[in-house]
Amino acid sequence: MSTNETNTIFKTNHSHPETESDHMKKLPLFCSGAIIFFVCAGFVAAFSQTRNDVFVDKQGVMRWGATKREVYGFGVNYTANFAHAYRSAKKLGVDLEKAISDDVYHFSRLGFDAFRVHVWDTEISDSAGNLLDNDKLRLFDFLLSELKARGIKIFLTPIAFWGNGYPERDEKTPGFSFKYGKDACLVNADAIKAQENYLFQFLNHVNRYTNVAYKNDPDVVGFEISNEPHHKGTPEEVKAYISRMVASMRKTGCRKPILYNVSHSVHLSDAYYSAGIDGGTFQWYPTGLGARHELRGNFLPNVDEYKIPFANDPKFRSKAKIVYEFDAADVGRSYIYPAMARTFRKAGIQWATHFAYDPTFLAYANTEYNTHYMNLAYTPQKAIGLKIGGEVFHRVPLYHDYGRYPDNNYFDGFKVSYEDDLAELNAETKFFYTNHTSSQPTNAANLTEISGCGNSPIVRYEGTGAYFLDKIEPGVWRLEVLPDVVWVDNVFGKTSLRKEVAVINWRQWPMQVSLPDLLRDFKVEPLTSPLEKVVANGNTFRVSPGVYLLVRQGVTHSIAADSKFRNIRMNEFAAPAPSLKKDYLLHEPSRQIAHGRPLTIETTIVTRNDSCVVELHVQNGFRDFRLPVKRVSGYKYAATIPSDFVATGYLSYHITVTSGGVTTTYPSDTEGSPSQWDFAGSPFTIPVVNDTSDLYIFNAASDAREVSREWRRGSTTMPVGGNDAVIVVNLDKLFQRDGENPNGPVINDYSLRYNFAPYARGRHDDLNDFTKIVVRGKANRAALPVQVALIDSAGNAYGGLVTLSDSLADQAIDISRLAPVKLVSLPRPYPTFLSYFFERTAQGPLNMARVETIQISLGPGLDPADSGYSLAIESVRLMKK
Repeated sequence: MSTNETNTIFKTNHSHPETESDHMKKLPLFCSGAIIFFVCAGFVAAFSQTRNDVFVDKQGVMRWGATKREVYGFGVNYTANFAHAYRSAKKLGVDLEKAISDDVYHFSRLGFDAFRVHVWDTEISDSAGNLLDNDKLRLFDFLLSELKARGIKIFLTPIAFWGNGYPERDEKTPGFSFKYGKDACLVNADAIKAQENYLFQFLNHVNRYTNVAYKNDPDVVGFEISNEPHHKGTPEEVKAYISRMVASMRKTGCRKPILYNVSHSVHLSDAYYSAGIDGGTFQWYPTGLGARHELRGNFLPNVDEYKIPFANDPKFRSKAKIVYEFDAADVGRSYIYPAMARTFRKAGIQWATHFAYDPTFLAYANTEYNTHYMNLAYTPQKAIGLKIGGEVFHRVPLYHDYGRYPDNNYFDGFKVSYEDDLAELNAETKFFYTNHTSSQPTNAANLTEISGCGNSPIVRYEGTGAYFLDKIEPGVWRLEVLPDVVWVDNVFGKTSLRKEVAVINWRQWPMQVSLPDLLRDFKVEPLTSPLEKVVANGNTFRVSPGVYLLVRQGVTHSIAADSKFRNIRMNEFAAPAPSLKKDYLLHEPSRQIAHGRPLTIETTIVTRNDSCVVELHVQNGFRDFRLPVKRVSGYKYAATIPSDFVATGYLSYHITVTSGGVTTTYPSDTEGSPSQWDFAGSPFTIPVVNDTSDLYIFNAASDAREVSREWRRGSTTMPVGGNDAVIVVNLDKLFQRDGENPNGPVINDYSLRYNFAPYARGRHDDLNDFTKIVVRGKANRAALPVQVALIDSAGNAYGGLVTLSDSLADQAIDISRLAPVKLVSLPRPYPTFLSYFFERTAQGPLNMARVETIQISLGPGLDPADSGYSLAIESVRLMKK
């Protein structure tokens, strides 16, 4: 949505747009009694819906009633006032109103103009569907008023069907969803009546902070009836149910678009679109859900297309299309969101909201949805990536096609790079980036807005938090700097309010700002801290988290600290308090290295004191020595072990950190030094092999948990003597019909994928010398063809067949015989109708130096009519012989 179309007036930090009650006060007082009520109420409703309500045109495009311009919105889901977040806030003693205000402020800094939420009806209704005016509904009203004050538009899903427990157990709640459950809610007569009653009351509810009913709120774009209903009935039953829900909502006088979820049970799409809805809602989880660890690898192929199976249906094409939830779940990198936004626009999507923005008070633990992680303070690079995604969404025309990956990595000033973990917008007035970039701005003299993490030709900064530079007037810029964050645990794993997965550190760093509008020796005026004004040394100054004015020498201004700029105050700032209670050393040793080559040890060190002394204590056989570990930048440290100390055998080392007069040794995290006679901590250990040694790229015993594959009953990991194990796949048939898409294509394939980057890192220089892939495994028959493929960092897959027998044995294939094969989208995307394969042409020859993932497939070389497959894989390795 453009700024001109927000139809709101931002007056103060917590002010709200002119409401319908304000319009009522301006009406001429020519009526009396009941006539006043009915005439005025009718006038207000007509005014709202004629001037502000969105409508859907014959081409299925949502447009603003007043301007007829296209609606587009990009933002987040956010649920601080419901369920687990609400309970956790009470446990933690959090002021929820302030927490909500602070988070919505961050939404504004990220440029979001869209919000969606599935309302926990089970918490704000009774079993008959009556709306309960409780604290959760009050806070929801407050949240909506805060969003409106920032010019953020709203899409509401009144019915969630869910219990309120996740990730805890469900509480006993009063709502109809708790009484009947989702399945019964779709067919039970009493449950359907309760939903009709609830929807009628929900739309008529008057927000106590704005005095406007949800149905009439000009900032509420529309409604999605319910969240992911998963219908199992007949088309007639489904159509009848939806029609009754629509009728109940229309009975309120609401003329806003009413949409319905059409991305589940897609074989019922005709029933959906025949039930009186104005559009369909979709979701997208291109990397699946619930990996419980960070997924590694290039997932740009997974987000290259969003093919809707009924896209050619005339009913579909005449209806609106929004994405109510999306995320690249379990992906901790920042490059992917602009590519997703581009694909949405190609598919005709006008509204997309990420699921879900973590309330800042919970983000230290990521307990709300551990498969997702998004927060400006705790995931700054991902958040800036989402901001850039919003720019894509607002700049790319509807249905525009930029071609296929990888040719679409650069488009209209945007860049996405998996290899650099970088998303970037380089436009005439805006320069945004998620990571270090060497890109020169299109026109630095014309820039008015800069957002980023890391270094660029405009800003050099060693902190890990995001920063924002906004031009207020010639020679005056507002600088906002968020505190540092460091992930100290598996952010996608098992979480708890008692466990920090990320810590916040408020630390002062040098910052260099090179802007033609500021020149050199500009003034730095703090707006949120008691620091004295300073003059930059050239273009460098020290900065702590907070807000500053950067003022060119010779420029005077009259900008007050609490004056307004767009939809924020000049000195407005929200950030979590420092949470660093202990020192951290984060280091992942190489899994294997080649002898006789120098080895660089890299580590992240976060200490409570700004200065520390770091040493590397190395042992290889009877040789040991110490090396100083130098700070590279920020919290990154490194030391290089000379090649003559990297001999065949096991290389062991400790890292000591002396901070505040105390020496701590890692990995044991114990006080003291390895040089002490009674030190008992275990070291990091790396196997050192000769150059002819095989390179294992998969071991079931250690790697099975990180294998991406579809779950099938009877498939598991089994021990096989000693410390070995096999990953077992049991399949009755290759193809399993999808209950959500029963008419989908028949694909006779079952694949597994594992990213072996940790194995390859220490042998990278050897990769081009390997000549064979060896699979150690067995099958339930004498000869079972299995395709094994190597995937490079660009998403190219090269494979060939090996034949497993009914006894555990090695089976090899020459790497020279590998040819381009289909890349399977793993983890499997959701919704399930999305493409199974990613196919591309002209991918060039295999470059072993870029391989990082293995794909094992059952299907190629098999008779689709056959059945009953059992496969066990113990290991995969590369050989040089």
